[in-house]
This record gives sequence, C-alpha cells and structure tokens, in this order.
Amino acid sequence: MTERKKLQLRDPSETAEAPAIKKRGRGWEISDKRLDNLHEQARKMRRHASEAHKALAERFSKAALGRHTFKRFAVVGSAIVDFNCHTLGMAIVIDEEGDDEKLNRRRDKSLEAVGVKVMHIKAADILENMDDVLARITAGMRLRIADKGEARRRHESEHPRQSRPRYDRDGNGPPRGDRGNRGERG
Repeated sequence: MTERKKLQLRDPSETAEAPAIKKRGRGWEISDKRLDNLHEQARKMRRHASEAHKALAERFSKAALGRHTFKRFAVVGSAIVDFNCHTLGMAIVIDEEGDDEKLNRRRDKSLEAVGVKVMHIKAADILENMDDVLARITAGMRLRIADKGEARRRHESEHPRQSRPRYDRDGNGPPRGDRGNRGERG
C-alpha cells in the first residue's frame, strides 16, 4: 500500500487566525481540484468508517429527525466533518485516538467563522453510552434551533419590510379576492 500524504501545519505565529471563508460558488473559493480531492477523500472515509461512526450513522438512519438530517462525512468548505446537518448549521466530529489537535482546532475555528457549530464526541462514548450521546446531540440540536429562531426574530425586527411575506397571516397586503378587471374569475 502506498504512503498516505498528511497535512502539514504551519508555524502557529503564521496562522494566528483561521482563514476567511467566502461563501461564493462551488466550495467557497476553493479550487475545483482541491474540492474534488476532498469529495474523493470523503468517499473513501465513508467506505472505511470506524465502528463508532457506523454505530452513530445507523442510529441517525433510524431516527425521525424531521427536516433535520445528518449527512455522513460531509465536505463543508475545506473541511470534512463526520456528520453535518446543513439546516441547523451543526457538525458532529467523532474524536478518535491519534487525531491531530492543532488541525482540529483550526478546522473548528474556520467552521465557527461561517456559523457552523461543531460538537465533539469521543468514539469510546458512542460505543459505550449511545443513549447519553444521543441525548447530548438532541440537546445540541434544540440549542441550534433556538439560536436560529432568535436570529430570525432579530432579523425580522431589524428589517420588518424585508422579511414579511406579501400576504402575512393577519391579512396585510393587497386584497386577495379583488383581482381587478383582468378577465379572471373571482
């Protein structure tokens, strides 16, 4: 088998902050070649998942989470996370033994910069206490739902005309029954 290339970290003084991610187009200004490599690496990771990852993925597949689904080994920006819920802006990372802490902190910092909250779960906890892990994930999901709702309410109060639908529930807006003389039946 060939030797796998590993990412090298720069000197911490050079990379004091996470790089700014600009959400434009495919991959947030990541080259197509780099993005294709990330997706290929994620496919390999899905094929050769750890036992903890398989166990959690099985529970997610059986769970009724409504519109909030978790995608396995998702590419988010220039990072690959174990599970990602796009609608909540939440990522779950399974901490295995031998993971590089500096690389994890940098990835978490760049994801936090674009509004993705990262939850770390130890692989041993998944294999030993699945119910406790699911309770933690559920609590994290509820917190993200509350955060998103608060952000929506704050946006609506700051920009009332921008976020209102044309016809709101109170009946504000143009009259519904009067369509004018356009030859339509009312």
